[in-house]
Amino acid sequence: MAYLEVLGLRKAYATARGRTEVLGGVDLAVDEGEFVAVVGYSGSGKTTLVSLVAGLIAPDAGEIVLDGAPVTGPGPERGIVFQQYSLLPWLSVHDNVALAVDAVNPGRPARERRRLTEELIALVNLTPAAGKRPAQLSGGMRQRVAVARGLAMQPKVLLMDEPFSALDALTRASCQDHLLRIWGERRTTVILITNDVDEAILLADRIYPMTPGPGAVLGPAIEVGLPRPRARRHLSLEPAYQKARQAIVDFLRANRRVA
Repeated sequence: MAYLEVLGLRKAYATARGRTEVLGGVDLAVDEGEFVAVVGYSGSGKTTLVSLVAGLIAPDAGEIVLDGAPVTGPGPERGIVFQQYSLLPWLSVHDNVALAVDAVNPGRPARERRRLTEELIALVNLTPAAGKRPAQLSGGMRQRVAVARGLAMQPKVLLMDEPFSALDALTRASCQDHLLRIWGERRTTVILITNDVDEAILLADRIYPMTPGPGAVLGPAIEVGLPRPRARRHLSLEPAYQKARQAIVDFLRANRRVA
């Protein structure tokens, strides 16, 4: 049994034109410590999938099991990093992260909770900015605070819903590199939702391409096969990179929706 299992997941929404099935029976298996990416077109249902795994919405059918326990609602064992930073603007970097640390460690002494907060801020290389508020930070720095806050929950799985898509290319690359380093140190189980094929190959162990909705499902898992640690320099010249990219692109093109 996989660490995280998604079995026959279905979800539909009522619209002005009637009921639209967004997910048509999604199956997904993730091992502990694995970095998995889900890639698909915008509007295919990727955010619905991550919201279901997070317990933010309930499925119409199917089940989600994490570490042997069914997922029936939100919980600290599933950290989330959204596309939008969702930081509290009146709090400093330190205090935004401390909120999450305090929430999952209420019985620990204040000194220990402060140490954990400072450790997480250092992990995302933001110690010099610990006293700054979100408005004083760049977009990339804000997203790194969001990653630190997600990790502060000490999650069994970290869910990342297109976390870097709103950033410019250079900032996005920098954040990807930070995430690679952090994952290498922590080995937290990660599910990354993205529409960027190259980002998925750079970061993930396995990639699931998603068909367009309505009734979206996941295609066969594509193994990346690139050794770690990874560096983006010359990555595109690697045969394993080219093989994985071709497989993803072929699947997406074969299943794209014709208007």
